[in-house]
Amino acid sequence: MRIITVNMEHVVQNRTPIAACIGYFDGMHIGHQQLISKTIDAAKKYNCESALITFDPDPWVAIKDIHDVQHLMTMRQRIGKAADLGIRNIVILHFTKEMSQLSPDDFYTRILLPCNLKALICGFDFHYGFKGAGDAVMLKNHADFEVDVIPAVEDEKGKISSTRITGLIQNGNVTEAAELLGGYYEIEGNIIHGRAKGTKIGFPTANVDYCDENILPKPGVYACYAYINGKKFKAMVNLGHNPTMNFSKKLSLEAHIIDFDDSLYGKRVSLQFVKYLRPEMHFQCVINLQMQLEQDLKRTRSILK
Repeated sequence: MRIITVNMEHVVQNRTPIAACIGYFDGMHIGHQQLISKTIDAAKKYNCESALITFDPDPWVAIKDIHDVQHLMTMRQRIGKAADLGIRNIVILHFTKEMSQLSPDDFYTRILLPCNLKALICGFDFHYGFKGAGDAVMLKNHADFEVDVIPAVEDEKGKISSTRITGLIQNGNVTEAAELLGGYYEIEGNIIHGRAKGTKIGFPTANVDYCDENILPKPGVYACYAYINGKKFKAMVNLGHNPTMNFSKKLSLEAHIIDFDDSLYGKRVSLQFVKYLRPEMHFQCVINLQMQLEQDLKRTRSILK
C-alpha cells in the first residue's frame, strides 16, 4: 500500500500510471465497492496500479467551515478497507478552501493530471471544481484518460448511500446497515481504565476510547464481534450513560468480551455491531441489573453462535 498526499503547495507528478476511483467513500458501502471493483478491472486493462483518490478533511469542513462532522469511517478505516478490497495506492487530496475554489478546468489540470491517470471511475453524482460546477459528464468529455461513470446502486428501497446508512445506524438498525455496507458497522479505539464497576457484579467490561468523529449507534445494548490483536471474540456491548451504577455524561462504549481472561488495558479493539438487543435501562437495584445482563448474555451467545 502506497499513500500519496496532494496539496496545493506541493503537487508532484506521479510517475506510476494508475487507474483510480474518486470520492469521499464514507462507509465503503456496496455502492462504493462497485467503483472499487471497476477500478481494479481498469488497472488490469491498462496494466497499471489501482488507486483510490479521496479527500482529507471532508470537503464540507473547508466549504462550510464545519469542524465537528461525523462519519461512518475514519481515514484509518477507509485506508484499511480499501487495502482489503485490493487497492494498491491511496491518493489523499488535502482539501482546503483554496482547493475548493479551483475552477473545474484548474482542478483537472492542477490536481487530476499530475496523478498520471489511465482511467478514472466515478459515481454518476460526482462533482468537482468551485461550487461543484464540473460533473461526471463534463469530465468524461474533457479528459485525456478513460472516464467510467457508474450509475446509482439501488435496492428495493432506493439508492444506497452513506446518508441512508447513517440513519439506519442512528436508529439502531445495524442489521440492515450491515447489508448495505457489505459488512458490520465498526468502531475502533483503545481500551482505557474505567471504574471496574462491571467486574464487581461479574460482568467486567472494556472501556473503549472511541473517536469523536465516529457516528454512534442508537444508545443501548448490542451483540457484537470484537477483534483484539487479530483475534475474533463475541462481545456484549453497551453504549449509554450507565444510569444504574456508573453514570457518565458522555456516552460510554463498554464491551463485555465473552470468554476472554487476559488483560485488555492499552490494547486496541474493533467492535462490529451485529444486532441491537434493547435500550439502556435504569434498574432499581444491582440484582435486577445482573439478572438482565444474564439474559442479554444468553441472547448474545445465541445470535453470535
